[in-house]
Amino acid sequence: MARTDAPGLRPRGRLLAGWALLVLAALLLSGVAPYDRSTWLLEVAPVLLAAPVLLATWRRYPLTTLLYGLITLHALVLILGGAYTYARVPLGFWLQDALQLGRNPYDKIGHFMQGLVPAMVAREVLLQRGYLTSRRMAAFLSVCVAMAISAVYELVEWAAALALGQGADEFLGTQGDPWDTQSDMFWALIGATVAVTLLLRWHDRQLRALRLSGDAIK
Repeated sequence: MARTDAPGLRPRGRLLAGWALLVLAALLLSGVAPYDRSTWLLEVAPVLLAAPVLLATWRRYPLTTLLYGLITLHALVLILGGAYTYARVPLGFWLQDALQLGRNPYDKIGHFMQGLVPAMVAREVLLQRGYLTSRRMAAFLSVCVAMAISAVYELVEWAAALALGQGADEFLGTQGDPWDTQSDMFWALIGATVAVTLLLRWHDRQLRALRLSGDAIK
C-alpha cells in the first residue's frame, strides 16, 4: 500500500484536497439554479461518477499530480457547461465575438478535454501499471481509448435525442450545425494528440517522480 504520511507528500496532499474542494464548491454552486435542471444533471454526470472512484483509489492507486490537475480542469469545464448549457456559457460567447465565429464554441473546449484527459488516463494506466513498455504503443492506444470514449459519448447523445426528442436540444448543443458530431470527435482527436505529444515529457517526469516517491504500486 502506498505511504501517504511521508513529509514530502504533504504538500501534494494539500494541493489535491484543495482541488477536490474547488470541484465540490463549483458543483454545488452550479446546482443551485442551473439553466435547465435535467441538462445540468446529464452534463455533470461524469463528475458525479468519477469523483467517488478517485476518492476511493487515491491512496492505493495514486495518479500523477499532472493528471489530477487535468481531471480537475475537465470537471470544471463540465460543471460550467452544465450550469449554463454549452450553447449559453459566457466564456463561449466571448470567444465567439473575439474569433468572429458563427456559434458559441464552448462545447468544443469540452470535447477537446474529452480527448485529452482520457488519453492521459489511458497512458498513465498503461505505463504505470506495467501493461506496456513501449512509449509509442502507449501513445497509439491512448489515442484509441480517447476516441472510443468520444464515440460512445456521441452514441449517448444520439440515444438521448431518441428518448427525449426536443427535450434533448440543450444537452446536444448542436446549435444547428449538421456536422456537430464529426467536429466534436475531431476536437477530441486534437485533445488526445496534444496529450501524447506536447504533454509527453512532462507526464514522463511525473511518472518517474511518482515511482521514486513510493506512491505508485509496483
